[in-house]
Amino acid sequence: MVYCYEYPRPAVTVDVVAFTVRQERLQVLLVQRERPPFAGAWALPGGFVGMEEPLEAAAARELAEETGVSDAYLEQLYTYGDPGRDPRGRVITVAYFALIPADAPVRAEGGDDAAQARWFPVDDLPPLAFDHADIVTYALRRLRYKLEYTAVGFQLLPETFTLTELQRVYEIILGEKLDKRNFRRRILRAGVIEPTPYFRSGEGRPARLYRYREDAVAEVKARRLFP
Repeated sequence: MVYCYEYPRPAVTVDVVAFTVRQERLQVLLVQRERPPFAGAWALPGGFVGMEEPLEAAAARELAEETGVSDAYLEQLYTYGDPGRDPRGRVITVAYFALIPADAPVRAEGGDDAAQARWFPVDDLPPLAFDHADIVTYALRRLRYKLEYTAVGFQLLPETFTLTELQRVYEIILGEKLDKRNFRRRILRAGVIEPTPYFRSGEGRPARLYRYREDAVAEVKARRLFP
């Protein structure tokens, strides 16, 4: 079917803010652009949406091309449509954020239009192309907000974890220390995790391993865990 429009049609892209916790820091995946505009600059993974492609499918495709991860937590973030955001013309982008567990096998490599891909600490990013710095800033704000009201932080953890590891992930994302006793009381009262029969050995006493309860209603039971 051929459609006729009275008005010019803008191009639509997706951009993905992929978060993970590495080396005790919250990190973001960036790609180095190989082609103009902003050739050589760092940017978020993303690309144009196909005419028959759903938005989330496009975001998942772009993420898989850059990381090899095909089942990451993916959530729509915001739509950016300033007329001057892309020097190539009128381009509207739908931004997503993705959460990748620390133990996920990830290969950071550039796609067809990227020279390379690398993880960068979110608090030490290079200058970014387009309006991607604004997108990262908003994604981090959304992640921190959701951490207070939902169990989204578990998406950054391996399948099993100690309470200390869980608290550390929350601290890394929030950028602040949390009281150990208060954290454990609130997280256990929320009913979103359950103990496993396994322990992790290390310095001192072995630590019990926990896992996220898939049947937990996170939006309700973990409401207002923090601050």
